[in-house]
Amino acid sequence: MLIIPAIDIQDGCVVRFVQGRLDKKIYSHSPLKIAKHWTRQGAKMLHIIDLDGAFTGKQKNLEIVKEIVKNIDIPVQFGGGIRKLETIKTLLKSGFYRVILGTKAVTDKVFLKKALTKFKDRIIIGIDAKDKDVLIKGWKASDKKTDIIAYGSSLKNLGANEIIYTDALKDGTLSGPNMKGVKELLKKTGLNIIASGGISCLGDLRRLKNLEKLGLTGIIVGKALYEGRFTLSEALKIA
Repeated sequence: MLIIPAIDIQDGCVVRFVQGRLDKKIYSHSPLKIAKHWTRQGAKMLHIIDLDGAFTGKQKNLEIVKEIVKNIDIPVQFGGGIRKLETIKTLLKSGFYRVILGTKAVTDKVFLKKALTKFKDRIIIGIDAKDKDVLIKGWKASDKKTDIIAYGSSLKNLGANEIIYTDALKDGTLSGPNMKGVKELLKKTGLNIIASGGISCLGDLRRLKNLEKLGLTGIIVGKALYEGRFTLSEALKIA
């Protein structure tokens, strides 16, 4: 099971939000410095999101992230406003390990099918949810026609093997993960899942690790690491 540090970038800074929009806090003005720090601490992968891209559909921090990829030697999964097949191709050629699709995967099934067919496991779908609804457009809207279980099952049928599941109500709150939601998605879709949202302590990691046998493959950790609730090395020992 992977422990994956999150680096969310807005206006060139490393930030964390609460539930996607509230109480933004800046943790660093140097995303590259943070990426190198997590690499030195033993991270095996980084999860980087261009929040400006997620909110607007246009990557604003791409050059910063490309610089990270050039200067570290671990895989980077990257997302935030990616809407075109050509963008995916360019990102993968630039050295990104895989590309995260969110809004476009929900709203354009033809695009999604083409992306999964062309790029296969170099694509990973992010399911961002509030209750049972799938969120889109940087969590500013929800696709109420799309139930997360039905959506997950459809991704499995299209050939996806692994997804990122984020509970938006938990994200940045340090209130613990949505264990019920993760478990239900694992059991009902048959997908491998990287869980995200709400991690607050090492106990949360231990509880999620118990879901490995159901297909939990990783945990994305953000605020808990930045706030010093535990160290990455402590988390890696559990994983």
